[in-house]
Amino acid sequence: MSQKSLSNEIALRIGLAARELPETDAARLLRVLNDAVGLPPTAKALAELTLKKLKDAADNELADIDPEALKSALSILRGEADISPDPLPEIDAYQDGDMPGSIRVACASNKGEKLDGHFGSCQRFLIYQVSQQEQRLVDIRKVDPDAAEEDKNGYRASLIADCQLLFVSSIGGPAAAKVIRAGVHPIKTPKAEGAREEITALQGRIGPDAPPWLAKVMGQSPEERIRFEQEEEEA
Repeated sequence: MSQKSLSNEIALRIGLAARELPETDAARLLRVLNDAVGLPPTAKALAELTLKKLKDAADNELADIDPEALKSALSILRGEADISPDPLPEIDAYQDGDMPGSIRVACASNKGEKLDGHFGSCQRFLIYQVSQQEQRLVDIRKVDPDAAEEDKNGYRASLIADCQLLFVSSIGGPAAAKVIRAGVHPIKTPKAEGAREEITALQGRIGPDAPPWLAKVMGQSPEERIRFEQEEEEA
């Protein structure tokens, strides 16, 4: 069935829901929906679609996908999520050396300046330079969904290889391994919404008393990390 049989709103919902699911395009999702609710999918049928039915449809076609990604897709399909586009934030001026002691952080995003993306399906990465005193959005890197068909995780990891941290709603084990191999520390934030809020929370942990994992990311020596860890334990 072609999308010409669908209303514009339902077609948009299906397209956006597919973006939430790794390795899934609208055609694949339509095959699943055909088994789950029949074609063409109506607003009424989609409103009654359950997570279990979505997972079980088409011989468990989507059963292995991260549950949080499935929940996001289901929310879009049922018409519960806001699908209006959010404008992209403006990029701040930045030159190397502007923020001594800072780190670079990537946030997986689909809408505006939200931290709402799954690593394997997000539309873009928001790139922040972050120090204890300041934060700047220094780049927005759009993901080409057709790039690197044979190694999509490797391609996505290469987009953020100059970062030290990655905030992401969800990421699978093989993808996380690719990110770590690129020298980036992934952190799942399934309930996060605003990227700026997460960056601001991170700022509060940057500095000489950073937790050991963050101290390592910031390049502090093992001796410094051990000393700070001991001080935390004694406090």
